[in-house]
Amino acid sequence: MVWELRIDAGAHMEIIRPLMEKRPKYYGREFHGMISREYADELLAGAEGAYLIRESQRQPGTHTLALRFGHQTLNYRLFYDGKHFVGEKRFESVHDLVTDALITLYIETKAAEYIAKMTTNPIYEHLGYTSLLKDKMVHRLSRARTEPRRVTFQRDEKISSPLVRRSALKDTPEKQCFYEKIHNFKVHTFRGPHWCEYCANFMWGLIAQGVHCSDCGLNVHKQCSKLVPSDCQPDLRRIKKVFSCDLTTLVKAHNTTRPMVVDMCIREIELRGMRSEGLYRVSGFSEHIEEVRLAFDRDGEKADISASAYADINIIAGALKLYLRDLPIPVITFDLYSKFIQAAKNPNAESRLEAIHETLLQLPPAHYETLRYLMAHLKRVTRLEKDNLMNAENLGIVYGPTLMQPPEQNALTTLNDMRQQKLVMQLMIEHEDVLF
Repeated sequence: MVWELRIDAGAHMEIIRPLMEKRPKYYGREFHGMISREYADELLAGAEGAYLIRESQRQPGTHTLALRFGHQTLNYRLFYDGKHFVGEKRFESVHDLVTDALITLYIETKAAEYIAKMTTNPIYEHLGYTSLLKDKMVHRLSRARTEPRRVTFQRDEKISSPLVRRSALKDTPEKQCFYEKIHNFKVHTFRGPHWCEYCANFMWGLIAQGVHCSDCGLNVHKQCSKLVPSDCQPDLRRIKKVFSCDLTTLVKAHNTTRPMVVDMCIREIELRGMRSEGLYRVSGFSEHIEEVRLAFDRDGEKADISASAYADINIIAGALKLYLRDLPIPVITFDLYSKFIQAAKNPNAESRLEAIHETLLQLPPAHYETLRYLMAHLKRVTRLEKDNLMNAENLGIVYGPTLMQPPEQNALTTLNDMRQQKLVMQLMIEHEDVLF
């Protein structure tokens, strides 16, 4: 049988042979059937950039990409799930996969020392993305060091618990918080030449050359993404919706302390619905709640939730619960869920409050401020219990599963934890002035 080499537009060669009967439908003439590694090496010898695909003799049904580079044959386990891949990147064709591999191998071989130095002298702080925010960032960082998010506690002798009242909660204007946010990086394919906005070096490859922050638009090498500071400044033009958007991302994009949904809904409820019987327990019409969700996603803080638009206050209450329930990371974050559950199981009432208080301080700032504001509101709801029939326990039953979701999303776990979820919410409402 006569073998031939074909040089293609990608400047690398593919060993081809006549069609084979057992060739997988997603491979072309580069497939050579079940041949040994040694035989593949012989076929590729002396042809830099040439490649072929062979079926493993040791593991029939699995395939290997044999690629000639640097005067040696490199073998990679090859997979197909609708696209071809040997690592994280997925390609429409084996040809594109090999092209990308040769580019990467060449860069990493010829410029290894240079690549190693890339991140040692980054220009991140001098690029357009951060230079526009530099003064603001310096101001915020200096303020964060001098004005901590949680003010100093002073002891209140009227409270038997060692917990103390948060001194500034009721008496001083609310302070803007410094919310640190990590970038939301996703693998990205850049069209045309592109440079990393951290190290200012070229981003090589055919596809998936680097990562892109979908919140602020920062583009960097994948390896550089691990070194970029957690100072993501979300761009409102990139935030497509309000509901189901990460809480910290939303408040940073809008430069607010809490999500506008929480502020607007609570303001409307306190204006005209605090005496409504079964507030938060009685459900509004789901189609009207969906309309409110769409209005917030479409119009943001301009959404009309007034009495003229929605006379039934339960619709607004339902929209608030829906917003909190649909957060990708709950107000009580997944990583702190078990700590709150364990705190609720503490048999000593005083120690239980202490444990909840300590765990609250570990919440991300945006989550903490949202929870603090909501609990203060729910405390005001309980003061009108004679009219609305909603005490702290009833509200705890409603808000437990809304604000607290187990990380594993297991129905049995949720069922077993319902009592503790309710108790955590109940205690936060009853002792809101002490815990926050």
